[in-house]
Amino acid sequence: MVGFENHIGKITISENYLTEIVRHAVTACFGVADVCSINTFHSAASAMTFGKAYKKQKGVALRTDKNGGLIIDLHIKVTYGTNIPAAVSSIIHKVTFTVEESAGVKVNKVNVFVDDMTA
Repeated sequence: MVGFENHIGKITISENYLTEIVRHAVTACFGVADVCSINTFHSAASAMTFGKAYKKQKGVALRTDKNGGLIIDLHIKVTYGTNIPAAVSSIIHKVTFTVEESAGVKVNKVNVFVDDMTA
């Protein structure tokens, strides 16, 4: 749960909601094939259970800093031939804009890790 206060009052947003917003924003970006599992254990467990295990943590990790701002870690798979620096810049801007507009949560940092490339 991510919570913050503004002039309306105290607002609490589900981590699942934020994760889905981020996942949809990332997969809509040009050159992104999919989001990857956060680590190899989660990736192996997810592969053996046909994606049923660790589905919640697939590719998106959310945390807050000491000032209450959101830090987002993304693990993605890009298509072959994609200009990676341009794609990463696009992802950072789109995710930041989407989360701030739809949830009203200040995004302080977006870390993008390109873990895989597909043809």
